[in-house]
Amino acid sequence: MAGNRAVAYVGPRKLEIQNLDYPKLVDPRGKKCEHGVILKLVVTNICGSDQHIYRGRFPAPSGMILGHENTGEVVEVGRDVEFIKKGDLVSVPFNVSCGKCRNCRERHTEICMNANPDFPCAAYGFNLGGWQGGQAEYMMVPWADFALLKFPDKDQAMENILKLAYLSDILPTGYHGCVIAGVRTGSTVYIAGAGPVGRAAAASARLLGASAIIVGDLNKERLAVVKKAGYEIVDVSKPTPLADQIEAILGVREVDCGVDCVGFEAHGYGPGAGEDPSAVINGLFEVVRFGGGTGIPGIYTAGDSQARNEMEKQGRYPLDFGKAWIKSPSATGGQCPVLRYSRDLMEAILWGRLDHLVDVMNAQVVSLENALDAYKFFDQGSPKKYVVDPHNVTGKITPLAAAAAAR
Repeated sequence: MAGNRAVAYVGPRKLEIQNLDYPKLVDPRGKKCEHGVILKLVVTNICGSDQHIYRGRFPAPSGMILGHENTGEVVEVGRDVEFIKKGDLVSVPFNVSCGKCRNCRERHTEICMNANPDFPCAAYGFNLGGWQGGQAEYMMVPWADFALLKFPDKDQAMENILKLAYLSDILPTGYHGCVIAGVRTGSTVYIAGAGPVGRAAAASARLLGASAIIVGDLNKERLAVVKKAGYEIVDVSKPTPLADQIEAILGVREVDCGVDCVGFEAHGYGPGAGEDPSAVINGLFEVVRFGGGTGIPGIYTAGDSQARNEMEKQGRYPLDFGKAWIKSPSATGGQCPVLRYSRDLMEAILWGRLDHLVDVMNAQVVSLENALDAYKFFDQGSPKKYVVDPHNVTGKITPLAAAAAAR
């Protein structure tokens, strides 16, 4: 039987490629998982949420296998799986969900009541239910018939793999942020964060028909990628206030909708601003118009040992809600229920409606061996979206040294 090399979290900014046993159809509590499958990973991406773990900002046990943006080929099928077959190429939603509980049946797969015995939320590669991630050669996926999105044609899927790879998380997450913010035809939108999720949100806003899409960040390389892809940008590290920069673009100081694609590791506004986990939400309260909507898919959590004070370590943040309340704001947060969107977004990709993802996502395919260095580059603010190809299936791997020189 084959082994399984995988990226394991050891401690803050310490990762290892570990040699593990080939996965079994068993859940984290040792129960037989006949409703599951084993996947051979085709691509598995490094996400900004992985960076929270990498930096030690999101609690995780040593030895946990990272990776929740997974796409793979089915190589083993459990006894109770009826519709997914060996050889299928599939996208794996980062939410672990049973498909049977009240929340799943109401399409809230991000808060499944059965996948995590501690509370209703489970995900691969997080400390959320013990489900190991997919930055590996192989992984086990439970409730396969419900959870997996099968691509209709393998050859077509491989031709589009660097777009379909985003269906497991960041594309549905960016799209979800736009939907819950109320983005529609003609909307003006401000997206906080030019990382991969923010760039996916920008592409989603375009798909939804937004008229003006503005992306803000303090990372000039990431902003350059966004600008080149055809979006408006604001640099929040400048002394010019956010509302003034928006007015310079739109002629007014407000937008219809705002999306937070940063989360709790946010920085404040202006030159030299330090960390301020409430800065993005408060900035959105300021620039989203009266009666407008805000989507908050960016992660906010308790347990950040590096937070500035005890209050923020508990996930409590000073929000300007008293000032915002008079605007009748709508703000919705939480993880994305990937299965609510992934099939529609797959069809949009396969029919050429999201070809601009290639430019705005700025992907770099790397080997499993180079994944540890990719984490370092990403941590340093690289404008790349790192896609790991553990078996060299795509034929698109580029050595990271060459990628670094190209920056």
